[in-house]
Amino acid sequence: MPTDKNIELTINDGHAAAPPKAAKKILDVAYDLFYRRGIRAIGVDEIVKRAGVTKPSLYRSFPSKDELAASYLRQYDREYWERFDEAVAAHPGNPRAQISAFLTRVGKRTQRPDYRGCGMTNAAVEYPEHGHPARVVSEANKQELRRRLREMAAAMGAQDPDTLGDGLLLLIEGAYISGQLFGLGGPAASVARNADLLIEASLKK
Repeated sequence: MPTDKNIELTINDGHAAAPPKAAKKILDVAYDLFYRRGIRAIGVDEIVKRAGVTKPSLYRSFPSKDELAASYLRQYDREYWERFDEAVAAHPGNPRAQISAFLTRVGKRTQRPDYRGCGMTNAAVEYPEHGHPARVVSEANKQELRRRLREMAAAMGAQDPDTLGDGLLLLIEGAYISGQLFGLGGPAASVARNADLLIEASLKK
């Protein structure tokens, strides 16, 4: 669920945004519903009802549902990189261990009964049209992940760092999807182990 910090609000036509508590409540509810059930499946009426606010209150902070979806994904993006950076910080100077730590946590999350994959991946599937606010946030997240993985592959001394980085990205995306399909005991639980095998095979001999 989103935290109090860094909630980005959009102001519509120069009108004052809703009070911070109301705006946060709206985003909290939207975050939960969008992640669990999908963005397109959730209407504004359900969000305001569950948040206990009025529709005008929502639109004073989020000019449209599309912008609310983008705000949800920006919050998701921040939390995603917080988790990634925690794994990096735990193993300074050791990109192989950093990736393993991050993917070990991913594998554990995929085993939860309420796991719904990666919110960014899900949003990209829901919104294939380039330029959609939700799609823009999702694409930026995936491009940055690809950049980081390729950079880390180079730091490990891979023979072909771009190919290894892309291979790791494909493993990660596969874990996000298969975690939803198989649940407990599924192949996503071993994503860190499979990544390590791929890394081992890709290092310079």
